Amino acid sequence: MSAVLPADLSETEQRTFVALSEVLSSKRRGRWQITWKFEGLRLLGPSIRLSQALKDSGIGLLLAWPDAGAAALAKRDGPELAECCVDLNQLQRDPAWAGRGDLLLIVGAQPSDYETVEAICSQWFEPVVLLNSRLEDAAVGIGSVARQRRKGFMSVWQSAFHLEPFLQGALMQERQQQWELFRMDPDGYRWVKQFAARPDQEQIDEALASAGDGLRQTLGAMDRFIDDLRG
Repeated sequence: MSAVLPADLSETEQRTFVALSEVLSSKRRGRWQITWKFEGLRLLGPSIRLSQALKDSGIGLLLAWPDAGAAALAKRDGPELAECCVDLNQLQRDPAWAGRGDLLLIVGAQPSDYETVEAICSQWFEPVVLLNSRLEDAAVGIGSVARQRRKGFMSVWQSAFHLEPFLQGALMQERQQQWELFRMDPDGYRWVKQFAARPDQEQIDEALASAGDGLRQTLGAMDRFIDDLRG
């Protein structure tokens, strides 16, 4: 059976919660990533709603933000989570935070936070989830530094949920299952292909092109069939 994309952000959040709940029950000390790659997405609201759902399910949560300003906004917009919110520098400075939760959810970390996040994770023995965080810097995408990072700290992270719309289609992965590729058609998204691992851009382009050729062949055959009926 072909996979189906979420209809909207609300369904995306719900399916992310289900997927994350499943992976958290499978490993005690997992390192997970959630990616909602929507252009222009304001992360504060969705992050608070996901965190609240996790807390309501009985998970002791610690919610970490890149800086004090972001943490303050989260406390303002999610007062019921205020005692769970902390910024990365505060978390690194004060070891007492390390025992404050069953799950560490890090929101929106950037390449400049790489060393801080790595240091925090080395002291955190419960699961850690990166939400819309990008710790790898394109500027060091090649060379010894990037290779060392990929072999070490970055290599342990697994995708719990990934949804990435783009111009020609969308890529989705959830619940530790395979990666699903969709093509954008005039009437909406259409499932194209499944991959065991995240496909690169060349694989995506090739699959979309092949699907387009198949559709054109099908439409051509239908046109000929209609012509035969008319004749």
